[in-house]
Amino acid sequence: MAADSGSAIDRDAIFQIIRTQLAEILEMDADSISLNATFSDLGADSLALIELVEALEEALASYAEGFHIDDEDLEGLASVSDAVNYVATKLQVA
Repeated sequence: MAADSGSAIDRDAIFQIIRTQLAEILEMDADSISLNATFSDLGADSLALIELVEALEEALASYAEGFHIDDEDLEGLASVSDAVNYVATKLQVA
């Protein structure tokens, strides 16, 4: 699924979206969430990750209509970096 040509996004923007959404879900300061942080280190349980997926699908819909994260793909994401790479790949960001 390619990003819409009128709405470009880069890896840093993806990281900022993920970090902001995760901070809100986990009720913590976004600045304390690094790219290398694992979800386990942040205390994100499976419910928090499901909330993150829902928030990302909504936040990224403007970049790719119908953006969706498959449940089976979620199992392979262990860190913020994994999530950024996954989203970048889905949106075909270099």
